[in-house]
Amino acid sequence: MMIKRVAMGLGAATVLGAAAGMASAAEAPAGYVKNVTGEVRVISAGEAARAAVGSPVAAGSTLKTAANSSVGISLRDNTLLSLGPNTEFTLSEFAFDPGEGKLSLASRLTRGTLDYVSGVIARLRPEAVSVATPSSTLAVRGTHFVVKVEGE
Repeated sequence: MMIKRVAMGLGAATVLGAAAGMASAAEAPAGYVKNVTGEVRVISAGEAARAAVGSPVAAGSTLKTAANSSVGISLRDNTLLSLGPNTEFTLSEFAFDPGEGKLSLASRLTRGTLDYVSGVIARLRPEAVSVATPSSTLAVRGTHFVVKVEGE
């Protein structure tokens, strides 16, 4: 009976170990869509999907809003992003592991409006947060700002 328990324990440990390895290999999303009005697309790894409440947003994702549309996103570090109508926004880079010192949030606003409220990354390492536009790069040193990029 004792041998069976040890064998079962080793089997369970092997399964749990494999599951933990798989979980660490799959990176958690940077954040999630919290609200959507109108038509909003999330483009990740070349695949476009209609945004819905709860849709994951990963580093490298681009969000596009149509006319009369908007989307709100909450990132894992509690950064809040609101995109207005006719906006194209890319979350270029996102890393949030304070215990390991990995903190970065880089994004690009190609057109439209972005309302940004800082989360933990900007509080712990403000120089690790940036928003690029076609004509400049914003370094985040505050907690809340709005940016608008218009076409020529």
